[in-house]
This record gives sequence, C-alpha cells and structure tokens, in this order.
Amino acid sequence: MKNIVILISGRGSNMQAIVNAAIPGARVAAVIANRPDAAGLAWAAERGIAAVALDHKAYPSREAFDAALAEAIDAHAPDLVVLAGFMRILTAGFTRRYEGRMLNIHPSLLPAFPGLHTHERALEMGCKLAGCTVHFVTAELDHGPIVSQGVVNVLDDDTPDSLAARVLKLEHQLYPEAVRRFVAGDIAIEGGKVASGPSAAASLLSPAPNAKI
Repeated sequence: MKNIVILISGRGSNMQAIVNAAIPGARVAAVIANRPDAAGLAWAAERGIAAVALDHKAYPSREAFDAALAEAIDAHAPDLVVLAGFMRILTAGFTRRYEGRMLNIHPSLLPAFPGLHTHERALEMGCKLAGCTVHFVTAELDHGPIVSQGVVNVLDDDTPDSLAARVLKLEHQLYPEAVRRFVAGDIAIEGGKVASGPSAAASLLSPAPNAKI
C-alpha cells in the first residue's frame, strides 16, 4: 500500500478527484493545507483522512515553513506527495527532499505559460489548444519531467473562466490517472524525461471537441 500526502490551499477539487478515484494500492494518508480556512480540510476530515492546517503566515521565512511542512508530511511516511492547488512556491531544499516522488498539475500545456493567469495568456496569444500538465516537481517553477497532458480546443467565444472550467474537468480525469500510474510503478524518469511504459497511452488525454468533460 502506497501512502499519499496531498497538499492544498483551498477546496482541493483535484484532491477530491484523487480520493474519489479509490486508486488500488493507494492510501491517502493525510491532507495538509497552508491556509487554516481551506475548505478541503473539512472535506477530507469527514472521510476519515488526517487533515492538517499549517499556516504559512505563522513562520518567519519560506525556509522555516518548508521545514515544518516537511516534518508534517514525513509523519505520514509518504511514498508520494501530491500538490493539488497548493499555492506556495517551494524552496529548492524542499523539492530535493521529495525528488522523484512529488507531483503537480498545472493548468497549461507546459512548457507554455508557467506561473499564473494561464488561461488569460493563452487567449491573448490566440492559442487554438489549451490544457493541463501533470509533472514531477523540481526547483524550477512549473518545470520538471512531464508525466501526462490533457488538451482541449479553445473556442471562439471562450473567456478565461469558461476555458478554466473545461480544463479543470480535464484535470479531474488526468490527475488521478497519473497517480494511479505512479502507484502501479508505471512511471520512470530516464534522462530527465518520463519514459514510456505499459500505460504510455494514458499520458495524453484529448477529448473530442464536443465532448462533455
């Protein structure tokens, strides 16, 4: 059984998708939020999952918070750490600690549009495709070996909100599948890239243009 610790900052919709997926061989051991009022904490606690609030504002530096966060994570002996809407930039030391066993999902087709306001930027650039990327976390923001990507068509009448809503539905499918592949030992990093494995077909999710995702 693989222990998973999920980090959130808000309602944690991707966290909920992963928990609801009931991934074979996986146990969500804890959900940790850097905001005590994060709605996802109550959701997790109601399902018997350890829910921990660790207010980043209570620490004098980013390094001090990351040290406390690592201690809270390690208390649950994680095989995998999952960032699910965790809105904190992590220090290099923290990312090295969990190298090769920490995943993130980003709402763009990386390496395009790292950082914030991804949907606004995609629309401003006139992109015809948008989507999301599951990747291993490294010290460089929104980089790291890509595990899988989901793609949607950008519609003529899209707004940042409408595009974000469609991409989020895609995230809820893509992220649990990436976690499942990790737990199954189906993902390996070779030469700084994720090597193709038995479930390589699961590395790209591209619904039909009119699919209701």
